[in-house]
Amino acid sequence: MNPIKLAGLALVILGGLGLAYGSFAYTKDTHDLKLGPLELSVKEKETVNVPVWAGVAAIVLGGLLFFGVRKS
Repeated sequence: MNPIKLAGLALVILGGLGLAYGSFAYTKDTHDLKLGPLELSVKEKETVNVPVWAGVAAIVLGGLLFFGVRKS
């Protein structure tokens, strides 16, 4: 499988996951404090919403890359 078809397949899968879940969350370390033997850290949970148009666009673009545009 050539790299263009692989990229197309990845876009179709990621677009489908974006439409299915709608958002994803990750944890970000924001502050660390080390004072002798005492260590403190703050972790914030961030959520990123995936727009519907981005998921649909990824699926369409991935389909075009995977199947290619054929000339008549």
